[in-house]
Amino acid sequence: MTQSLAPLTAPRPAAGPGRTRRVLRAVAVVSCVPYLALKAAWVAGSHIGIPEGSPLLDDRLTMAVINGLSVLLDSAVIVLALVLTRPWGLKVPAWLLAFPVWVATGLLAPVMAGFPAQLVVRASGGGGASSAGREAFLDEWVFTVVYTGFIAQGLALGGLFVLYARDRWGRLWCGRVWDLPVGAVGPAHRALAVAAAVLALPPLTLHALWACGVPAGLSTGRAADRGGEFYVLEALFVVFLLAAVGGALLLAFRRGRALPVAVPLALAWVGSGAVACWGGWLTLASLGGPADLSDRATPLMNLAYCGQMLVGLLIAAIGAYHFAERSAGAARRAA
Repeated sequence: MTQSLAPLTAPRPAAGPGRTRRVLRAVAVVSCVPYLALKAAWVAGSHIGIPEGSPLLDDRLTMAVINGLSVLLDSAVIVLALVLTRPWGLKVPAWLLAFPVWVATGLLAPVMAGFPAQLVVRASGGGGASSAGREAFLDEWVFTVVYTGFIAQGLALGGLFVLYARDRWGRLWCGRVWDLPVGAVGPAHRALAVAAAVLALPPLTLHALWACGVPAGLSTGRAADRGGEFYVLEALFVVFLLAAVGGALLLAFRRGRALPVAVPLALAWVGSGAVACWGGWLTLASLGGPADLSDRATPLMNLAYCGQMLVGLLIAAIGAYHFAERSAGAARRAA
């Protein structure tokens, strides 16, 4: 894929970033500071923001490992902000940049959509049991500080990547769906889209049931902790699954032909990242398993997490296939 993108990666002259990019870069970097400071303090043994009796204090070693990994992940946001705004960033191989940005998009998008929605639910008195459970997990101010920082990171990094992608690969996502050349939508593309749609049915059904209040398949502890915030998250998983599959099908079968190509690509990009990355994260979290058996993930919960992760990866492959084919076709026409 990197070689096929080469003919179209004619970057603009190496000039310093404009005012907009400098501001976005500063916002991305500064918004990482509170989260990194908290995580570093916890790795060092501090209990700031962690109330007595929190399950986070039960296993110090596991907490240190997870917090160390979190520090690395959030530090990557600073690296990405530099790559997207420095002249040398235009020389980074496409795959090496696209993958971490896709992961960052997937991890941050549900937070950006979910946290404001949860605040609205809590303000209306609908937080329910999950709010009470969460207060024993971490102090309330920690969530406000951390998630506000995540939202700022997502907005700044997203803006920087759109500007970068427009400069470097703008010709790959311009035009409308009806303008797509035949070679950009082949049988393999359609087969992957159909497979993703079929595989999305189990996790989509489970998340939809849980969002509607049906406890089937949930662990005893998880079912007892449900509240308005739980339902918001489950509804978001439904939305992101539908966005991912919808974007893939629109591209594969050239539906919504008057739509700009950027619309289904954006749906597939954000949706696949959200369901794949969060599915993977929840799957990893369930492997260790909490000490309380009532809180451990059930087989149906694992099916939902693993299923959505697989769907997200398949749709990401569709996006990579689309870009590779369209880039190769443009290169042939230019030759």
